[in-house]
Amino acid sequence: MRNIFKGTGIALITPFNEDKSVDFVALERIVNHVIDGGADFLVALGTTSEAPTLTAEEKKQVISTILKTNAKRLPVLLGLGGNNTAGVIEQIKSQDFSGIDGILSVVPYYNKPNQRGMKAHFEAIADASPVPVILYNVPGRVGVNLQAATCVELAKHPNIVAVKEASGNLQQIMEILRDKPADFDVISGDDAITQPMMALGAQGVISVAANAYIKPFARMMRAMKEGQPEVALKLHYSMLRMNQLIFADGNPAGIKCLMSHIGLCKNVLRLPLVPANEKVETDIIEEWKQLKNK
Repeated sequence: MRNIFKGTGIALITPFNEDKSVDFVALERIVNHVIDGGADFLVALGTTSEAPTLTAEEKKQVISTILKTNAKRLPVLLGLGGNNTAGVIEQIKSQDFSGIDGILSVVPYYNKPNQRGMKAHFEAIADASPVPVILYNVPGRVGVNLQAATCVELAKHPNIVAVKEASGNLQQIMEILRDKPADFDVISGDDAITQPMMALGAQGVISVAANAYIKPFARMMRAMKEGQPEVALKLHYSMLRMNQLIFADGNPAGIKCLMSHIGLCKNVLRLPLVPANEKVETDIIEEWKQLKNK
């Protein structure tokens, strides 16, 4: 099965009102902002969405709002994973997949499975899912790493079409790119190294940064696909400092700070996350003055 999630994907935030309720008007605004700016696909309820702090009903409403606003313009990837394999499969069975084109499933966190456990976990999910599965490797969050050899083995499953690689380990990423089947894709999970990953053979990104500055990010991605590496490299370096700043005090604290400054949402997070500190906020706003005309 071919992966349709290529190019610039957006790990959508969940905007909140001052009372911490979900701001669905702002969510509609953000979806239209990224689509109009050149996004290629949307990611609902990923890590950046603060999904662990949303109730089951809020998650349903967030998905519904994204799908309604998208109006089938772009493919939609749904974050659906966990550290209880049977529980994830039950979620899959109860999920309405109307308008959802794939799921993004994270390496199990906290209970730290070994490579055999990860392989069995993802194979069970892929067997149960009615839509294609993208693996999500982010050892900095989950505590264990999906090794290249395990990823390549999982790539042979007919319903596993890609991996979102957020390990930051270019050696590992190159090993996956070298050894993977032709119909399996690597997607960047790290804004700061997306351009180098594309140069190595990655096919897209799931971006936090592009929630705010979608236009230069999408232009960089198109330039890489269209054989214009000099254009892409210039854009890559123009965004490099901001890509660092928006993660300097946690995600999505930095991106919400910037999006609030440019009028896309309020600078509100749910505990245990808190807004970016004053120094980071000042630096982000100063850097935005340089970046916004790129």
